[in-house]
Amino acid sequence: MSRCIQSKLAMRRKHDISLLDCSCGIGTQTIGLAKHGYKVTATDLSPASIERAANEAISYGVEVNFGVADFRSLEKDVSGVFDVVLSADNAIPHLLTDEDLYVAATNMYSKVQNDGIVLITMRDYDDIVKEKPRASEPRVFDNGKRIVFQVWDWDDDGKTYVTHHFIVQEIAGEWVTKHNKTRYRALLREELSEILISVGFSDIEWHMPAQSGYYQPLVVARKKING
Repeated sequence: MSRCIQSKLAMRRKHDISLLDCSCGIGTQTIGLAKHGYKVTATDLSPASIERAANEAISYGVEVNFGVADFRSLEKDVSGVFDVVLSADNAIPHLLTDEDLYVAATNMYSKVQNDGIVLITMRDYDDIVKEKPRASEPRVFDNGKRIVFQVWDWDDDGKTYVTHHFIVQEIAGEWVTKHNKTRYRALLREELSEILISVGFSDIEWHMPAQSGYYQPLVVARKKING
C-alpha cells in the first residue's frame, strides 16, 4: 500500500505527504503508515476503536492525530484537506445502499486536496459472488488454544450478507465461544468505480493483490486540479 501511495504521488518524500485514514479501526494501517513516515490523521465511527488505536500508536512510538467521525460526515467533522484519503480493510462495504455510498464518496472527495488521491480496499466481491461462500477456513492460533472462523449468511438477493465472526478459545481449562456479526454489501468493482466517478474523481485504477502485494483489491482515484 505504501508503494502504491508513493507511486501515485510522484515519489514525493513521505514526510511531505498528508494522509487521512477515515476508517482506521484499531489502527492496523494507520500505525504502519505513520511508521513509514507519512503525516497521518485517523478517524473511525467507533470511540472504542479510536481509544485502542491511540494507545497502540503510543506503544509503537508514532504520532497520529486521532478523532471520532463517520466517513459520511468527514466534511463537517474533519478539518483540512489531505494528499491521500484512505479507507482500507473492507470498511466501505458496510454501506448497504447507493445513497450512503454516494454520501461517503462525496465526503471523501471533500477531504482530498487538488491532484490528491483516494485509496480504498475491499474484498474481491467480483469473485466472491460467483460462489457465495458460506464459511471461511478456520484459523488456529496459540498452539491450538484459539480458533477463529466466519459463517456468512447470504440474503436472497445475493447482494448483501451477514458475517458471523466466531472466536473459540480455551480459557482456564474451558472452551469459550465469542460471537459478533455485521452486515456487508457485496460491492462490485464497477459499482464502486461508478460512485467515485459520479462525485468527481477520475483516473480510476484497480490494483489486484498479485500486482500490489496487498491482500485485497485496491482502487486509486484522483481529484483533478480545478475539479
